[in-house]
Amino acid sequence: MKTNFHTHTTFCDGKDSVGENASLAYEKGFSALGFSAHALYPFSSDWHIAVEEYGAYRDEIARVKSIFAGKMKILAGFEVDYIPGISVPSIKRYEAFAPDFIIGSVHYVPAGNECLTVDDSPSELLRLANDFFGGSARKMTERYFELEREMLRKGDFSIIGHPDLVLKFNDTLSIIDESEKWFRNEIEKTADEIARAGVVAEINTGAISRGYRKTPYPGAEFLSLLRARNVPITINSDAHSKEALDCAFDVAAQCAKAAGYTETVVDFPTPASFAFAPL
Repeated sequence: MKTNFHTHTTFCDGKDSVGENASLAYEKGFSALGFSAHALYPFSSDWHIAVEEYGAYRDEIARVKSIFAGKMKILAGFEVDYIPGISVPSIKRYEAFAPDFIIGSVHYVPAGNECLTVDDSPSELLRLANDFFGGSARKMTERYFELEREMLRKGDFSIIGHPDLVLKFNDTLSIIDESEKWFRNEIEKTADEIARAGVVAEINTGAISRGYRKTPYPGAEFLSLLRARNVPITINSDAHSKEALDCAFDVAAQCAKAAGYTETVVDFPTPASFAFAPL
């Protein structure tokens, strides 16, 4: 079964509409497609859904869902940022918009009076490390994973998004040594927290489609740690264009099997329960 629950559209920073994504997904043989607008309710930004657009987003997904009824399941969700004191991924916070699922993600690391992202550009990542962590990529990375663990303790969501996103540009920059003991310690602690939270971990191919990585998030060691803790997984493309809907799904499936997985989450009967199918 081919599914994807991490799809961005023109309601946030995606290139294609809800209908355009759904039409191509159906042509590609998807059994389910979930939409996940970047959300920061009751706030917004250039790449988050505008506050006044939530109703239209919900209604458009409902319209497209009716078109594909009996052919392909359509789900409505949000990818919600965790920013301390500003935003926590919570099904309750978004219940007025009836989400089928919530993805909880850390993109931002608060730095002084700013919040800088770890995935916008290599230059912004370097500025974050150099200007706010004394040039220490280790301290920056430790803070990133600390924020993820806070999100997992405080949030109420279905999927954790790209759990090692801080590595997006590491193939180019090589500023984070994933072989060092401190890094293993961070991903072990984070894997423990993911297991305690009872969420699904996505295998995310988004950085492959955008040319930043050759392998999905999370890395092989992190994925093995998740498997050892019986954390369920789902394969998502983090698509920002319809052409990327199933990017590198074969690679993701190989990574899952190499880590010992035999099944993947393919549906959300409720935001807190999961349906599985063999890989």
